[in-house]
Amino acid sequence: MARRQWVAMFEPRLTEEVSDMLPPLKAPMTENTPEPIHQDRVWSDERWTARVIKNEDDDGWAVAMTLHSESEPALVGPWTMGRDKKNPKPLDVSAFHTLVKTASEVLRRHEQQLHAQLNRNVSVTAAGRRITVALTIVPDEDGATASLVAADEFGEELGRAAVSPAFKLNASGALAWAESGFVRPGGQDFGNL
Repeated sequence: MARRQWVAMFEPRLTEEVSDMLPPLKAPMTENTPEPIHQDRVWSDERWTARVIKNEDDDGWAVAMTLHSESEPALVGPWTMGRDKKNPKPLDVSAFHTLVKTASEVLRRHEQQLHAQLNRNVSVTAAGRRITVALTIVPDEDGATASLVAADEFGEELGRAAVSPAFKLNASGALAWAESGFVRPGGQDFGNL
């Protein structure tokens, strides 16, 4: 039911005043928010665009899913032929939602993989205490940096050291670092601990 009709149903003489004070039913479109497109070969919402493209590898069709802020598609996959076996099947709301779900999952898995590559941790027991040693790599265009942080079972930091981004964290190296009192050995290459 439209907002104005709802207000008019309860208080007809206040229709103009009250309906202007009510919040909008849908968030207003901003300059940066693209208009939704619902065409046979292009379908978009506020966040994603699905575009049916000719598959360059064979005679078929493909669909590319792109986030609006990105220049490259997050997902490119095969798309079904229409009934005439020449043109692609038109996009529809159901197919679009399935593609959005798949593309979002691909991005989520990529982010998880990147996080796993840049963040590692090992737990060891030293002097009767459970210690977690975490390696964090911060990528940067000028040069990546990395650090080791040791924490006890309560999360209290016990030691911190800068290391090479190529550092290989393992249980024996973490145990040796903990047993040394988290002191960086003088003159020793800490990157191979």
